[in-house]
Amino acid sequence: MLQVENLQVRYGAITALRDISLKVEEGELVALIGVNGAGKTTTISAIAGIVKAVNGSINFRGHSLIGKSPEVILRMGIAVVPERRHIFPSLTVEENLRLGAFSRHNRSEYRSDLDETFTLFPILKERFRQIGGTLSGGEQQQLAIARSLMAHPQLLMLDEPSLGLAPTLVDQIFTLIITLRSRGTTILLVEQNVERTLEIADRLYLLNTGRVEMEGSPEQLKSHAAIKDVYLGEGKAGGNQL
Repeated sequence: MLQVENLQVRYGAITALRDISLKVEEGELVALIGVNGAGKTTTISAIAGIVKAVNGSINFRGHSLIGKSPEVILRMGIAVVPERRHIFPSLTVEENLRLGAFSRHNRSEYRSDLDETFTLFPILKERFRQIGGTLSGGEQQQLAIARSLMAHPQLLMLDEPSLGLAPTLVDQIFTLIITLRSRGTTILLVEQNVERTLEIADRLYLLNTGRVEMEGSPEQLKSHAAIKDVYLGEGKAGGNQL
């Protein structure tokens, strides 16, 4: 479905990505993990057309995404839920959801989509007329994901969906991701909660200073020294979480 090869991105004189290559097959849940500054968010931002590549290729279902705007890429079937959610805080839940469906004009489909949204996110039905900025952090994250799903994406990219949430809300978000995957949604996940991510991902890429350091199944990455030491607390350094 998605094929990224030798992707390079620079911010001025700083090279953020150095020959990143990865793939996501239809129906997979693929995760990007790594410390802050490893290049995870930059990778999905490049796929979404938010930042521009200086080299390499990004192909989605056989079509190049290089040079295309975020709006065009969304219409092609890729939606991203950005870090820190970025809902429209002055708009209601309903208005946020309508904006998510802006590229689709069939009113009967919109009503059907709302019913599906309320099945996945019952709290949003209760908050339907509420201003987005007054929602809790967990509710805003659910709204951000629901808004992206209103576009019927073929690939959903989630950037740090559990960031800043209380442990009980983190459980809800990971349960939601598992539900979406079980429904056939293809997901590219950026997440620093590595222990939880290892439990749900089909494959993972460990990024370090803009490069892919390792790729494999959860079982393969669990044996990697850096994963054991830094994320799982099994090495000499003892449970440091980044």
